[in-house]
Amino acid sequence: MKIEMPENVKNIIKKIRDAGYEAYIVGGCVRDCILGRQPNDWDITTSAKPEEIKALYRRTIDTGIKHGTVSVMIGNERYEITTYRIDGMYTDHRRPDDVTFTSHLSEDLLRRDFTINAMAYNDEEGLVDIYGGMEDIEKKVIRCVGKANDRFDEDALRIMRAVRFAAQLGFNIEEETYIAGKEHAGDLKNVSAERIETELTKLLLSPHPEELITMYELGITDVILPEFSLCMETPQNSPYHKYDVGRHTVEVIKNVPATKIMRYAALLHDIGKPLVKTTDSDGVDHFKTHAVKSEEMAEDILRRLRMDNDTIRDVKIIILWHDYGISGNITKKSVRRMLSKMGEEYYESLIEIKKADMIGQSDFRLEEKKDFLNNFMTLHDEIILEKSPLTMKEMAIGGKELIDMGIKPGPEMGSILKKIFDMILDDPDLNVKEKLLDIAKSIVGDIENEE
Repeated sequence: MKIEMPENVKNIIKKIRDAGYEAYIVGGCVRDCILGRQPNDWDITTSAKPEEIKALYRRTIDTGIKHGTVSVMIGNERYEITTYRIDGMYTDHRRPDDVTFTSHLSEDLLRRDFTINAMAYNDEEGLVDIYGGMEDIEKKVIRCVGKANDRFDEDALRIMRAVRFAAQLGFNIEEETYIAGKEHAGDLKNVSAERIETELTKLLLSPHPEELITMYELGITDVILPEFSLCMETPQNSPYHKYDVGRHTVEVIKNVPATKIMRYAALLHDIGKPLVKTTDSDGVDHFKTHAVKSEEMAEDILRRLRMDNDTIRDVKIIILWHDYGISGNITKKSVRRMLSKMGEEYYESLIEIKKADMIGQSDFRLEEKKDFLNNFMTLHDEIILEKSPLTMKEMAIGGKELIDMGIKPGPEMGSILKKIFDMILDDPDLNVKEKLLDIAKSIVGDIENEE
């Protein structure tokens, strides 16, 4: 087989080989090329020691020289070159305590996680596939290199990576690998939140986020997201639902756009349901205030995963408002107020999660739910077309006009502007400077009379 490599990568391999060493592209880039996917990185492995690579190139970076990795700079591009190595003990289930360089490619490939990631290639020798990676690609299975227990004992994150690759590639996890993953899932407690978040995010953004259920079955979510495990164990005995909370959540994830904000909003939109669940005398479950509870829990979970503040803010807002209008009694006035509080910029996201939420529910009163959503969208479009003010910045008067009336900046001015804005939300036609000045004078007069 022939793999088309970037010119710089070909030149690096040739230069290393011309100097008397072995060199190959290795790992994910080989796998992706076989699958017809565009590699994100082109990793190179070699028999040359780090100092020997540094002697060949003028511009290098000691990326991870302790573990044999040197980066070579060609123009603005960086290429990681790692010496063949054998990993020592993994006493923390995260990283090897030490590494030993080796001259044998087979020993280097043996330390890798899965067979599909343990192949190497160069143009002269073609594909080097010692551990059956090509066969597993053809069978569409994720299989550990060597003994699965050993691979997971070395680095527990590989358990999540197995599920993530299954989600990205549409593969199944081989039985021994699956069983070992279940046995070692508890070791994920030793893995940093940042590494956990990276793998969870990649799974959520994959074509098969439903593999989250596999994470639950393996016991992974018990460690990294116990709140979701509880959702999987929380039935929804209600005519509006056909799944438990967890499986409903997965359906919603599958049906929102594959963006980080939307997939995390879907993951956590009902995360508070198990904690607010009540059951009436007829045996029907209710989840009142679940949106508020879910928003509160989402912040704790996302901070635990070391998520950035902007993502946390956006996810929380979508979660808080995802159940808006559940009663169906909405008016243009109420929609204006809702958009003002939520922020009109989140409208499209809200529609997406509402549509997905419906897909994940039963067909009970489905037409009513569709009518509500259509009505909501129509009212929104009318509000935007009418250019109704939705923020205080859009008011026809502001602090300057109140200062001219003798009102000093401070809490009183803020209170007056807030009262005026509330009136505009009820009646946008009031948003004319002359009308608002009259209203402001009236409010000031009332305040003075009270004093």
